[in-house]
Amino acid sequence: MSAPILSTNGVTVRFGGNVALDDVSVAATPGVITGLIGPNGAGKTTCFNVITGLLPPSSGTVMLDGLDVSNLPPHKRARRGLARTFQRLELFTSLTVRDNIRVAGEIRNTWKMFGDRVHAAKEADRIIELVGLGAVAHKEVSEIPTGTARVVELGRALMTRPKVLLLDEPASGQTEEETVAFGRLLVKLAKHDGMAILLVEHDMSLVMEVCDDLHVLDFGKIIAHGTPADIRTDQAVLDAYLGSEDPA
Repeated sequence: MSAPILSTNGVTVRFGGNVALDDVSVAATPGVITGLIGPNGAGKTTCFNVITGLLPPSSGTVMLDGLDVSNLPPHKRARRGLARTFQRLELFTSLTVRDNIRVAGEIRNTWKMFGDRVHAAKEADRIIELVGLGAVAHKEVSEIPTGTARVVELGRALMTRPKVLLLDEPASGQTEEETVAFGRLLVKLAKHDGMAILLVEHDMSLVMEVCDDLHVLDFGKIIAHGTPADIRTDQAVLDAYLGSEDPA
């Protein structure tokens, strides 16, 4: 396995006297889908906000592609290859699916540090085909179901050609069939395209199917780290999050 391209190192976040993250270290590696799971309120989205620059850590660092980006604003981290989706959908509802995706390419073309400008319209069509949105590309986002909108947000993130992709509950609102297709797409992005993916998700079927590596958060602390097989049988994780299959 190659070295991580993204890592948090001892990240702590305090809100007054409350500790939202306590010495959290996670990593994402090219070609690997890493899961960050845990109960509601465990600190998963807070961790994403620190990684993307929306929230400064009280202590600790964020490393991206060999650079300490702890003090960089979100747009500069994005320029260095970081993209994310959000737990609450953040799309332009009055624009079509195609235009929602295309706008990310237009923004990317303003990033002067990149020499490889994209033809935004053609690249949007390529992404639409990749993620399977051709049938709804002409529709306004306000007209499509939530599960499909999740895929639109993924497509928009992919338009920036990220090295690292952070997904915050992307299966929320999806049907079982949509989630299976979404999982296959994530595996393709990681295994065939070499992307590093960090996934926050409560659908344990999806997590256990696609993730290679898992970190478990509870009350802001990492309580377990390992393969899905390891996590399934970790007693601390069973007690805090997954529960026991034994009805007794």
